[in-house]
Amino acid sequence: MQTTIAQKAQFRGVGLHSGAAVRLTILPAPADHGIVFVRTDLDRARIPARWDHVTPSQLCTLLDNGRGATVSTVEHVMAALSGTGINNAVVEVNGPEVPILDGSSAPFVQGLLEAGLRQQPDAPLRAIRVLREVEVQQGEAFARLSPADRLEIHFDIDFVDAAIGHQEKRLDMANGTFVHELMDSRTFCRQADVVKMQQNGLALGGTYLNAVVFDGDKVLSPGGLRHRDEAVRHKMLDAVGDLALAGAPLLARYTGHRAGHAMTNRLLRALFARPDAWEWVTLTPAMESRLPGAGVLAAAARFAPHARQLAVA
Repeated sequence: MQTTIAQKAQFRGVGLHSGAAVRLTILPAPADHGIVFVRTDLDRARIPARWDHVTPSQLCTLLDNGRGATVSTVEHVMAALSGTGINNAVVEVNGPEVPILDGSSAPFVQGLLEAGLRQQPDAPLRAIRVLREVEVQQGEAFARLSPADRLEIHFDIDFVDAAIGHQEKRLDMANGTFVHELMDSRTFCRQADVVKMQQNGLALGGTYLNAVVFDGDKVLSPGGLRHRDEAVRHKMLDAVGDLALAGAPLLARYTGHRAGHAMTNRLLRALFARPDAWEWVTLTPAMESRLPGAGVLAAAARFAPHARQLAVA
């Protein structure tokens, strides 16, 4: 069955790239509504959270309704919605960018679960089942979707900075795995890139507290890493959020090698361009039990303590 949030959850912060103060509120929505962003500062313009509304942008995922309304850096809140099994919600935002909070999805997950989840028992849940392998490439980077009976993610990255290096991780996303393993992993960058980004009008809201900054063999952010492999975990978190833009749960194995937001969107476009590569399927209870949101309430017992200070319910 489908799920929405039981009552509103509200978050305040700044945009990572704009540096502007922003308020975001997640509200319940009826069955079959999906996830829709609403720009409250633009006469409540609606922007569907879907792959075909993604437009090219630097370093984040940006949605565009085709009529002048956009919202950027949606990946962390989309990952939180997917990771808690929420299918229907209105996401109100009073500016062009989602707040970065602590750079992870943990504050969003905390706020969602404190607000509560509400099942919609008369609404069967459908998923997109991948039938044939689809892959996109760019240079050495690639992203691939393969058939599977649940969402699985395999990601690897390779950086020259010794503090990052080569990292690889595989996860079955069922049974609250997103909450247990990924939600508190923060966005990251290299110190050498920070000045370049700010000179180009990006990362104006970035700090050592809402991003992990690496410099060679050093971690510059206070307190160091939350996980030894926090960088690859965050790339997997981003992938969960970007794959949620399929518009329904995915039954597939995602493999990413040096992949990013744009490549994952290209992968979804390649998938939906091939009618023989996917199908709609109505989920049975057994199939629902393998989705990322299944078991998430039990998983929530291990909230990262830093999340509690940043989510405002």
